[in-house]
Amino acid sequence: MQKNGLHPKWYPEAKVYCSGKLIMTVGSTKPEIYIDVWSGNHPFFTGSQKIIDSEGRVEKFLKKYNMQNAT
Repeated sequence: MQKNGLHPKWYPEAKVYCSGKLIMTVGSTKPEIYIDVWSGNHPFFTGSQKIIDSEGRVEKFLKKYNMQNAT
């Protein structure tokens, strides 16, 4: 049993917005939630993520400190 005046107001149908569009409804202590990124527009989840670093981290480290023959 909850004590009166202790818990915040619960909104079972809180609206989540991203870029001005309604994305989903969730339960929250705020009636509206504004977010920048969600799985619908994040490159990892949409498949549009590109790998920028074509050279591996180990090779980059070895090249930086002239340790090509150390391995």
